[in-house]
Amino acid sequence: MACSVPTISFLPPDSATISVSNDLPFQRMTKPIPAVARWLSVRLMVCAASAHLLIALPSAAAAQQSSTSSVLLDTMTSELHRAFTSLGRQASGAKDADKQLPPYFLSYSVSDASTVLIRAQYGALAESSSNRMRVADVQVRLGNSVLDNTHGTHRGSAVNSMQLPLTDDREALARSLWLATNIGYGNAMDNYLRVKTEAQVRAREEDSSPDFSKEQPQTSIAKPAPPVTVDRPAWEQHVRALSRIFREYPDVYQNLVMLTAQNETEYYASSEGSQVVAPHLRARLVVLAVTRAEDGMDLFRAQTFEAENVDGLPSQAAMESSVRELGKSLEQLRKAPVTEPFDGPAILSGRAAAVFFHEVLGHRLEGQRQRGDEEGQTFTKELNKPVLPPFLSVADDPTINTLDKIWLSGSYAFDDEGQKARRVELIQDGVLKTFLMSRLPIASFGASNGHGRAQTGRMPTGRQGNLIVTSTRTFPEAELRKQLIEEAKKQGKPFGLYFEDISSGFAVTTRNSPQAFQVIPLVVWRVYVDGRPDELVRGVSIVGTPLAAMKRILATGDKSEVFNGECGAESGTIPVSAVAPAMLLSEIETQRQQQGTARPPILPIPGSSATAKESQ
Repeated sequence: MACSVPTISFLPPDSATISVSNDLPFQRMTKPIPAVARWLSVRLMVCAASAHLLIALPSAAAAQQSSTSSVLLDTMTSELHRAFTSLGRQASGAKDADKQLPPYFLSYSVSDASTVLIRAQYGALAESSSNRMRVADVQVRLGNSVLDNTHGTHRGSAVNSMQLPLTDDREALARSLWLATNIGYGNAMDNYLRVKTEAQVRAREEDSSPDFSKEQPQTSIAKPAPPVTVDRPAWEQHVRALSRIFREYPDVYQNLVMLTAQNETEYYASSEGSQVVAPHLRARLVVLAVTRAEDGMDLFRAQTFEAENVDGLPSQAAMESSVRELGKSLEQLRKAPVTEPFDGPAILSGRAAAVFFHEVLGHRLEGQRQRGDEEGQTFTKELNKPVLPPFLSVADDPTINTLDKIWLSGSYAFDDEGQKARRVELIQDGVLKTFLMSRLPIASFGASNGHGRAQTGRMPTGRQGNLIVTSTRTFPEAELRKQLIEEAKKQGKPFGLYFEDISSGFAVTTRNSPQAFQVIPLVVWRVYVDGRPDELVRGVSIVGTPLAAMKRILATGDKSEVFNGECGAESGTIPVSAVAPAMLLSEIETQRQQQGTARPPILPIPGSSATAKESQ
């Protein structure tokens, strides 16, 4: 997987975070930043250590794409048919036959991806590599759609993954799929026996919906994605130049600039007759910088640029300007006062509001969170009831690639269960209408709406794609600020808060823990009611409960902003987007972040003014 900053991540079973990551999400960004940076370095070293596995993409590969599509898909389809019609039906004797069951569903999903990665730090190139990989997920279901081997906590038992050969060798591909299927069948058999035993001894479940929905087979054979092409020497220079900018900021102790470009084709075939070939292209440039305040508080800023390919990324001049702003912001944050706990009015910028909705609302509208004894089911009983102010609506639409010319990471044509992507109107005029559904039914909804998503190697579940918040009560930014000041005066507060940028967050959805959330902002301003200039503060953490927070939205801005990231949950890490306007809340609760104890570096950074004075 590609590196992504910022990243939205849902950490099972209790929490969801937006964090900085390489190819897996950090647990939480409340940990000390140097530890984070060391972890990132280790992850990157692991990537570098496996460089002997990386292969250069052959120049003739583009001409082979159409044949690759037919050879791979044909092999998948023929081997799937052979396995589906043979497994559990060719036992050598009666005794064996009693132990074996034929699958009622079998699917093969193959990710064929080519990737280019370029990384620089301190103004020098640290890595430049290309990679090609094919991985197959084999899903085996035993029993029937009402009760099968995926029931309850056994959902992951249906999937077995295996790396496939890169060449279009039918026999090698077939044998790899054969081996993965046999292993997957054995795992499914073991778990199906456990499921049947548990069903006999457990109390009746609250939601007795089936384990798998019946859907119409889908057929869509798109042109496979071409091998990723990047002018490596030119982009190596671009990445180095961006990283070198941080030499101008001696208080920025660590920095990283990384470009990842990936072209992926997803192949899907099932025993129901589905055949899907869907390409997906993405380029991302990540900038990360780290510092530490004099009192030991660790601080970081991150910036991402995303597009369908590297040609769609901003100009070098625009990215250099953003990096300089990031460096200045870190220097200002080092000198900013530490916040105190606060409970009062606040404005979330569009980016901050987008993350806020993803964490506080979006995860609780995922279908699988409406069933299961361990889930809190915050909104399960709220169907057709108001859950937001009437001027707000929320939809999830993975079918759109851009919004106001901004690339949306959460776009896809077919989900990871071979179902066509669909726009879903989750909340209309404040009233909850539906949930994000995979092929796992719930009491109120028995069909998928094209939101079954998963990382390779994981079982698909209902997940967000492009979460879009719209409003009919909008105001220009200046008017929204006036309303913030008026609300603070009305509550007798000396100031309100403005949350400009956000880094991370997590949401608790399980019933064995309080139904709460936490969002970690990066740039927060105090907006004083007496006309004093806005004051930058640090160490702020937003906390609260979802039902209360959603009802406190008073108005929104008139412009929407996009937050692109990657969301990690029980079904793995997937690209997502969230879109929202700025929002004024009558009340938001904050607390202080964890305070670090380590001192800033004792030895001056090489090339700094302090080092020059020591030399003199």
